Amino acid sequence: MAYYESVLVFRQDLTEAQVKDKASKFTEIIRELGGNVKSAEFWGLRNLAYVIRKNRKAHYVMFNIELPGNQIVELERRSRIDEDVIRFLNVRVPELANTPSVMMKKATEEEVA
Repeated sequence: MAYYESVLVFRQDLTEAQVKDKASKFTEIIRELGGNVKSAEFWGLRNLAYVIRKNRKAHYVMFNIELPGNQIVELERRSRIDEDVIRFLNVRVPELANTPSVMMKKATEEEVA
């Protein structure tokens, strides 16, 4: 089993509830492929650096997953097929982080200030 950090970028016109439903759908896909989702983080609606498919903003979701190396191709294929996913990135890491990501730390610091 290999470890991956997977970020999915969803269209801006989806509601937060729809994005969370999509995230749970991808969690089920990962389990179907023989993997396991260790953690999931919803980063929220953020500005994009440039317009992608007429979207200026997008919802970001990050997963820390454990998945057989040969199944990542199938996960990427299904991400490409989903019309609500405008971008995705899967990065293989040596081990999964147990702490919140930098994006989540930044969000909590902004809430405190």
